[in-house]
Amino acid sequence: MQKKDDFFINVENSSFCPKKPLIIAELGTSHNADIVKAKEMVCAASDTGSDCVKFQMVFADEILHPKTGEVDLPGGKIRLYDRFKTLETPIEFYEQIKEFVESKGLLFLCTPFGMKSAEILKTLKPKIVKIASPELNYTGLLEEIANWGLPVLISSGVSKLSDIETAVSILKPASQLCLLHCVTAYPAPETDYNLNILPNLAAVFGVPVGVSDHSADPELVPALSVSMGASVIEKHFCLSKTDPGLDDPIALRPDEFSKMVRAVRKAAEIGAQETLAFYSREKGEELVRQILGSGVKELAPSEKANYRLTNRSIHAMRDIQKGEIIKKGDYAVLRTEKILRPGLEPCWEKLIEGRAAGNLIPSGEGIRFEDI
Repeated sequence: MQKKDDFFINVENSSFCPKKPLIIAELGTSHNADIVKAKEMVCAASDTGSDCVKFQMVFADEILHPKTGEVDLPGGKIRLYDRFKTLETPIEFYEQIKEFVESKGLLFLCTPFGMKSAEILKTLKPKIVKIASPELNYTGLLEEIANWGLPVLISSGVSKLSDIETAVSILKPASQLCLLHCVTAYPAPETDYNLNILPNLAAVFGVPVGVSDHSADPELVPALSVSMGASVIEKHFCLSKTDPGLDDPIALRPDEFSKMVRAVRKAAEIGAQETLAFYSREKGEELVRQILGSGVKELAPSEKANYRLTNRSIHAMRDIQKGEIIKKGDYAVLRTEKILRPGLEPCWEKLIEGRAAGNLIPSGEGIRFEDI
């Protein structure tokens, strides 16, 4: 089992080495493809004391089917697929922002969501890569990333222990791996975090652990995570919660993020016992006990209903008639999300091509065992 300060991602050689918890400011797509705003956000994140700035490389076609459903926005309902289309950003943006991030002495981090974004990200020669929770079970993407030989951060929200085991078995042999505990809810209740799971995950999988935090409080989950062994803390960052980014309402403003950084650094300095005692006095022993939880890996109450919907599965890309031979391009590994039914796990992707459809499979719906 690793101690809380055993691992830090060194910017120079991209390796895990003893230092301090790595603090990641998740900008995601909140820049709205505006390079000026992105640079402003990077400067603000740097001023908070964060070590790393993270982006998301979005292409709607490799994440969602157009029929996946609608999302409520201030301007009214819009197809979730169409909202993701607005987040697509040219490669030139990432080239410029990576150079700018590194000029500030920060670590550039980006999440690919499929093979296209992975191919582009690889050309940028990143020093490290991050896999988001919904792609934890995307075995094809994990196999591609494992071939890069880079350190990998992988979030484990809305997952079961068996899902994590499969992902680790693909990545760990070739990559230095850090497993980030996560609750896939926006915002996530602090009491859902079950932080006692951190030393257990570290012991079971033999990797350093961290937390990707979606809770509202700037300090509680991050600081308590450090006391439980986290070597990485990731949290969404914004300039204003009223900005139009998808994650801005649940992100931390610069003043809040600075508060989090100070809390994390203090927790690393004073150690687990004093950190737990401090927050028990300040926030109450019962709340701290609830946040620490049982240490048993299970779906959190706030994310349980999204299991197999947020995660990836195999979906039809056109109406496939009963008896038709399923060809490459007729299906894709996507998030199910709003209204579609989930399909087979992504690990079955290579076995579908050439099979005859056993039923009519409507475009967008998940392809199930009974359909082939």
